[in-house]
Amino acid sequence: MAENIQITVKLFAIFQEVLATDELQINLESGTSVSAIFDRLVSQHPHLEKWRLLTRYAVNLNFADPQTILKNGDEVALIPPVSGG
Repeated sequence: MAENIQITVKLFAIFQEVLATDELQINLESGTSVSAIFDRLVSQHPHLEKWRLLTRYAVNLNFADPQTILKNGDEVALIPPVSGG
């Protein structure tokens, strides 16, 4: 039986707009990768799929690959491209 872990997900730009919040608390199975968070969001909001290849990830304030395995208590940020001036 897999252990569950709790992750804080920080949302910015399009993710924040679509989910109407800047932070989520989610439970995942131990051994889950960062990309599974994006998969979960897309399953609930399919139009976010177009942002998959453009989104960067950070785990505990450090940029991370989508394959990074999460640990209990990690904070994950989904960082889409933003424009500004």
